[in-house]
Amino acid sequence: MSPHGGRARGCRGQRGSSPRYGAHGASLKFGGTLPMSLAMADSAHDRGLFAKLLELSVPLVSGVALAVLWANLDAEGYAHFVHWSPFGHDSHYGIHFAVNDIFMALFFGIAAKEIVESVLPGGALNPPRKAVNPLLGTLGGVLGPVGAYFAWVAFTGDQSIANGWGIPTATDIALAWLIARLTFGKSHPAVQFLLLLAVADDALGLGIIAIFYPDPAHPVAPAFLGLVAGAMAFAFALRKGGVKSFWAYLAGPGVMSWFGLYLAHLHPALALVAVVPFMPSAEHDEGLFQEGVGAHAGTHTDTLNRFEHFFKAPVDCGLFFFGLANAGVVFSNVGNATWGVLLALLVGKTVGIFFFAFLGDRLGFPLPQGMNARSLLVAGMIAGLGLTVALFVAGVAFTDRGLQGAAKMGALLSVVAAPLALVAGKLLGVRELAPARKPERPELKDPSSPGSIPAPA
Repeated sequence: MSPHGGRARGCRGQRGSSPRYGAHGASLKFGGTLPMSLAMADSAHDRGLFAKLLELSVPLVSGVALAVLWANLDAEGYAHFVHWSPFGHDSHYGIHFAVNDIFMALFFGIAAKEIVESVLPGGALNPPRKAVNPLLGTLGGVLGPVGAYFAWVAFTGDQSIANGWGIPTATDIALAWLIARLTFGKSHPAVQFLLLLAVADDALGLGIIAIFYPDPAHPVAPAFLGLVAGAMAFAFALRKGGVKSFWAYLAGPGVMSWFGLYLAHLHPALALVAVVPFMPSAEHDEGLFQEGVGAHAGTHTDTLNRFEHFFKAPVDCGLFFFGLANAGVVFSNVGNATWGVLLALLVGKTVGIFFFAFLGDRLGFPLPQGMNARSLLVAGMIAGLGLTVALFVAGVAFTDRGLQGAAKMGALLSVVAAPLALVAGKLLGVRELAPARKPERPELKDPSSPGSIPAPA
């Protein structure tokens, strides 16, 4: 679940550069001194480069690569790092806890934000009929890999890996978005189709984590879920009271929800999923990941988008530590769980998405205009990228370190879906299927861009 949206904002949360804004978000005017102009240009270039690194998921990929290298060169040293705690080696409250139970709450909160906006007017789930085909694809993208995983369990007869069925159900949103743009082109309708599918199946993934993967060492204590319900009521009261600061929602209902899930022995990383829907939002959604792009940058003042704008780059940076803390798999850990997860992601997800979405098209719920069977097949292949959320689920699906490592290796190997999809897209000519891009609404265009139509006063 890590989306990038092209925001040119650094880890400290600075406003990004755009054609109209420089390093400090101020309008650029002619007449400044040359050294200052060069400095501002250099700063804009640096931030553009940083945004590009985030867009390419470099922090996450770097953390994964370092973890794999470290674990295979010095397994003992890596294990000591991951389980280090200032409260002693045996303490649960260490690096792994800080990353997976606290930091990932922000990651899932941003994913929840995209789901909330998708139901707004103009969003991918509004009107509902427009979303039927992608949601059918989402259903196939969950049932397909689950079916493939259990088929592998039956084939091998290894019941010890059966609990890993939830690992291949989700898609890595950020990597899927990146590979889709490289495969189809930025304006192809398959990109938005795949984004909706990835966000929706990650939403199902959140439900699977919450319901099917409680902490096996501590039975669920449902009474504490009253704190989560109270947090939702608190957030609703803040919204009705006109509170616009996202900090109020995080520090009050967010913390309350986190402790409720933690004390209930459910995964507290899902805390903000119950709170984010109550943050005041815009009345219209311009599309997934469009808020901070080009002429749209800095135009949103609602609480929901300010929450994402503030935390998006820090979360993208922090995924380095998520990869470092979760992806340290020794190559000798390869086993039945590895191939089960990989088969489910590469084959089960592709076949499931293709079959359900194609069936929906035949039943009168059409694919987006500009998509056909070829582009649908390639989109299904890209959805097999299960890195981030698959690693997360693998960490809660198994308590045995060997099985956990084997399942994580399958999630890591799912990156082969990227080159497979790029080659398939080239052979099938999916870029040729994209229709001409529709002109943007005049009121949303940058008045300074060539050929723009002035918005009405």
